[in-house]
Amino acid sequence: MFHSPTIPGRWLCVLLLVLAMLSLPAGADAARRARAAVMINLSNGKVLYEHNPNLSIPPASLTKVMTMYVVMDRIKLGRLKRNTSIRVHPTARVGGSSMRLRPRQKVTVDQLLTGMAVASGNDAAMAISQHISGNSRNFTHLMNHKARQLGMTRTVFKNPTGLPAAGQRTTARDMATLARAYLRSHPQAMRYHSLRSFRFNGRTLGATNTMLGIPGVDGLKTGWTVASGYNIIVTARRGKTRLLVVVMGGRSRAARDMVAHSLIEAGFKAPASPQQVRKRMRGVL
Repeated sequence: MFHSPTIPGRWLCVLLLVLAMLSLPAGADAARRARAAVMINLSNGKVLYEHNPNLSIPPASLTKVMTMYVVMDRIKLGRLKRNTSIRVHPTARVGGSSMRLRPRQKVTVDQLLTGMAVASGNDAAMAISQHISGNSRNFTHLMNHKARQLGMTRTVFKNPTGLPAAGQRTTARDMATLARAYLRSHPQAMRYHSLRSFRFNGRTLGATNTMLGIPGVDGLKTGWTVASGYNIIVTARRGKTRLLVVVMGGRSRAARDMVAHSLIEAGFKAPASPQQVRKRMRGVL
């Protein structure tokens, strides 16, 4: 059972973000709110903002966007079905964020996609990768092959979860490239990324994306590890304008969301002017 956001819930999210903005210092401290950011106007393809776009940062759970991309490619090619039932291998439980899969439980591909998008389930990513490729290492080869196809020259994936691994790295620009291609190839993926919560195994699991309550925001994915800081990919639409924002290396969830929210507002106010966006972002990042 899926749940849509309520109007009070939307305004609560906005209020919390405003309070977060007021609590964050300006000036020199602003540079520490996030390490990198990119914003693209998907309606016209214009890059509206970049800050350290090629800085190497661990992707954390933004990795799962590529995991889902590979899975949905298989579905599109008819090699996999959403209603295919998968038996969870005990080794799918790897710690970190989870959708609470039980060993040897049967779940559908659709449920695993939901668990990755909403709850950032590492167990979901492991279960689907083991089903498709036999083990996560073989699946990761598919992820890196896809990254090369997309021109993500500064990205290396080491696992399908985003859990810390030596050599696993990406950039804000590469993540923007990934998200843009993913949405172009699989626009139906938004059915997963726009959910605020879902029911599974008798529990309600909430979305890790706390920005879904902001008017216009309809996705996409968050991530965090100690090494990466707080990462997020956000999509938003107002009227005919659709924006894609990537923020990486946030010093806190509030700081990350504040930067992403500020970019969204600046982008909608000046959807064709990088100069105006940069002007509006002074003192923010």
